[in-house]
Amino acid sequence: MKTSLTTSLVFLLASAGVAAQAPAPAAPSPFKAGTPLATVNETGVATPMSDNVKVFGSFNFSESCTFDPLRNVIVAMNAGAAQEILPNDGYVSLINPDGSVHTSKWIGATRDSLTLNHPRGSAISNGVLYTVDEGVLRSFDLATGNPLKEVTVTGGTFLNGIGVTADGTAYISNTRAPETILKVTPDGSTSVFLEGAPLAAPNGVAIDNDGNIVVVNIGNNDVMTFNPAGELILTEHAAESGNDGLVVTEDGTKYVSSVRFGSVSRIRAGHDAEIIASGIPSAASMCYDSVQKQLVIPMNPNNSLAFIPLEG
Repeated sequence: MKTSLTTSLVFLLASAGVAAQAPAPAAPSPFKAGTPLATVNETGVATPMSDNVKVFGSFNFSESCTFDPLRNVIVAMNAGAAQEILPNDGYVSLINPDGSVHTSKWIGATRDSLTLNHPRGSAISNGVLYTVDEGVLRSFDLATGNPLKEVTVTGGTFLNGIGVTADGTAYISNTRAPETILKVTPDGSTSVFLEGAPLAAPNGVAIDNDGNIVVVNIGNNDVMTFNPAGELILTEHAAESGNDGLVVTEDGTKYVSSVRFGSVSRIRAGHDAEIIASGIPSAASMCYDSVQKQLVIPMNPNNSLAFIPLEG
């Protein structure tokens, strides 16, 4: 019987008292962010896409977005393939304000030194992008896309929406029982900020202009404002229930998107809620483009974004 050269060599080394050693594991490759749409031809020359070309799309179950005013781009979170099919396939795309693609995969161009499974809610604070991802709070440098921290959030069963204060404290909704809002401080400590009623399948979370925490429920049409001590200081109502997305603009106006009814409610101080848009399928966790003055709404399995210009 023939023996392979490798097997023979191992046998001879073992006979001579020399232990065979497994090769040392390779060091992980450094993280690398994706670049704007361009091409590299067969000679290796990179050519940026010309200004007269527009590309739309680049989504795979986008569930939330946020807005980067410095680069004037929408930051869209994508789940990628289902976890049971391909874990760690989440990515972040950059979208121009007109809906065309800036960078198809900015975070997620490679999986080197990156874990991002199914990002849901997202927020930006002080140059940091935050997202909740299958029980983990992840943060990324907004300028480079480099991963910063990951915090395993204890006590959560379905982490969903997120609002982040100026000092980096995150408030995260846990939509399934136990219905809670969890608080994660910059040092990674997790505590229960709110639990039980008036929470009813809480989803969207935002920080208002006074540093209060605003929460919307899927289970009803309540729009609740809590101070940092956890005291309910205001309850307003969207026009419809089943709410997911929440935006608070510079003048304090609240916009609420209903994932179940496909509408967007506007709530202005001293006025009843009014529906400003309707018929939006799976209207998820929207964001506010503060430069173009528009709402941007991911539509989950429709793999697309909806744009709603706001009145001046």
